[in-house]
Amino acid sequence: MWRPRGGGAWCAGTRGAGSRSPRRARAVPGFARSVVDTPPPADPRAEGIVVLTGGAARIDGALQLLAEGRAERLLISGVNPAVSLKTLAATVDGRLRGVLECCVDLDHARDTIENASETRSWADRQGFSSLIVVTSDYHMPRTMAELAQAMPGARLIAYPVDNPELDLADWWRNPQVFGLLAREYGKYLLVVARSMLPGGRTVAAN
Repeated sequence: MWRPRGGGAWCAGTRGAGSRSPRRARAVPGFARSVVDTPPPADPRAEGIVVLTGGAARIDGALQLLAEGRAERLLISGVNPAVSLKTLAATVDGRLRGVLECCVDLDHARDTIENASETRSWADRQGFSSLIVVTSDYHMPRTMAELAQAMPGARLIAYPVDNPELDLADWWRNPQVFGLLAREYGKYLLVVARSMLPGGRTVAAN
């Protein structure tokens, strides 16, 4: 069911999406190992970058990629409507404020489905067909599955970032982390199952 490609690019497989619960439960460790063991690519390059909000590490990582010239422009997807670029500038490293002011766009997506839809619209407006995708490592599988459905012709490069508040390396010893990964795997399965249904992009999983 779940399989990472080399170089940090995730693949959303669909085989077995209708499996029964015990089989899905046995798959959680494989999902967790894929999340933990898949590093970001060493030299990612694309036309654009999209980062999904949900932690400072995500935005800092995306801005650093932009500052290194790995893409032309960055979309920060899922920003609170009350937050502006000026607000964000006050929270990031001073060395990154230049690219934030010149080359960053915002959207106000409310969940991962809307993240994918807004990203597709933004990429179309920019004329981009390749994107570096930045989000937390545990969130990357579902994000890539949603984006692959929304943008089937695009080249998507996963760039997972660590959440400093989560110790995923020992996920099986921490009930909170185990629960997070189990829930995320379940949400990932919903994305895969939804892709098999006619007009299936309707149920949000947040």
